[in-house]
Amino acid sequence: MIPTPLWLANRPRATGRTRPLHDAWTGQCIAEVAQAGPAEIEAAIAAAEAARPAMAALPGWRRREVLEHLLARVAANAERLAATLTAESGKPISAARAEVARAQATLREAAAEAGRLDGLALDLDRDAATRGWQGFTRRVPVGVASLITPFNFPLNLVLHKLAPALAAGCPVLLKPAPATPLSALALGEWLAECELPEGAFSLLPCANEDAAPLVEDPRIAVLSFTGGLVGWELKARAGRKRVVLELGGNAACIVDADPGAPLGHVVRRLVAGAFGQAGQSCISVQRLIVHRELLPALREALVEAVQALPHGDPRDPATVVGPMIDEAAARRLEARIDEALAHGATRLAGGPRQGALLPATLLESVPPDLPLYREEAFGPVLLLEAAEDFEHALARANDSRFGLQCGLFTARLDHALQAWEALEVGGVVVGDVPTVRVDRMPYGGVKDSGLGREGPRWALDDFSETRLLVLARP
Repeated sequence: MIPTPLWLANRPRATGRTRPLHDAWTGQCIAEVAQAGPAEIEAAIAAAEAARPAMAALPGWRRREVLEHLLARVAANAERLAATLTAESGKPISAARAEVARAQATLREAAAEAGRLDGLALDLDRDAATRGWQGFTRRVPVGVASLITPFNFPLNLVLHKLAPALAAGCPVLLKPAPATPLSALALGEWLAECELPEGAFSLLPCANEDAAPLVEDPRIAVLSFTGGLVGWELKARAGRKRVVLELGGNAACIVDADPGAPLGHVVRRLVAGAFGQAGQSCISVQRLIVHRELLPALREALVEAVQALPHGDPRDPATVVGPMIDEAAARRLEARIDEALAHGATRLAGGPRQGALLPATLLESVPPDLPLYREEAFGPVLLLEAAEDFEHALARANDSRFGLQCGLFTARLDHALQAWEALEVGGVVVGDVPTVRVDRMPYGGVKDSGLGREGPRWALDDFSETRLLVLARP
């Protein structure tokens, strides 16, 4: 098997060190991927720093052309990319195709923003000392960007960082998740076809223990990390650079006494939000808080829907719940479920684990002090609880160290506005589950869910900075 190269300063590189990748469903070895070590990482940082002036000088239309080229290549290779995503992550082929479509939307938005780094004209003539003065601002690239991404959306979460960084004119250093680098490395083929300064991009699969310079090196201006709570440790080590963190959550969804939609629609959206991607999403529905008057009817419909979900081979177009990323992840979640059952929870749907495949699980009465309730499950499990009234539901949703997004089904505008005011989250989604991300919106959280906002328009703020020009008249 010929090793898949990494990309160092715009060029493919074999390193003599490889990591085998295995199909998440069959276990078959599907690739040997070149691994970066200290020498390659140092060379990539040095090349990115050297490329910084030339990248900053690229006009907006050139940066837009690069992103449009990526968009065209992703579209032309959509089925190849979807098959790669299914193989490396185990996500069902239908979800993989949806991710490739989302990746194209991300690139379209970033390309549109590439020429919009607009500045302001400032009237500084406000007193006698500055009579006749004028000011102007422009947005300039902040410098070298280090991007670290997780396994659950191997293509789209890469592009949520890579695309706006390139739109801003930043040289980029990308560390994809060790388990899922193939779709990210495919982008290197297409970036290399563009006329970019040498050092504009490096794609560096590597062991976590070798990645310290991508966090700590002072030549890097911004670190954008998506992953677990280790992000706070990375922030402490990052020094003076900007840091953007998306660290997950344990998202709640509230269903009011009058949900404002037919019960069948609510149940379909809850099932999709909780068990799509095998629940391996930062905004997967983990806690379902239902008004007590609606709880019996919703419980019955939800149990039926969860039990009917197709599980199994992710290459089967009918499959909804495929394997988790590996058997260790499935064992971890299985142990938390067993702990909850031992402490009085009731299993309404679910079954025994089969390797990395954990069936969709619906639990009720999980004690709120257990890890399954307090922490991010990151798997196919949904916790059902009752709320006495709307204020109680809001309080239960806020009872979390995380605050990424919250869903709300309600027919009442006053409840929607009250939730927007009271919920300690980055976003409130009314009329749907929290598992909603649109590229035009600012996406990010509060509390332990992280810092900053993504979405191409909003991420440009992190990859650029304001530069002022003052015209002073004597």
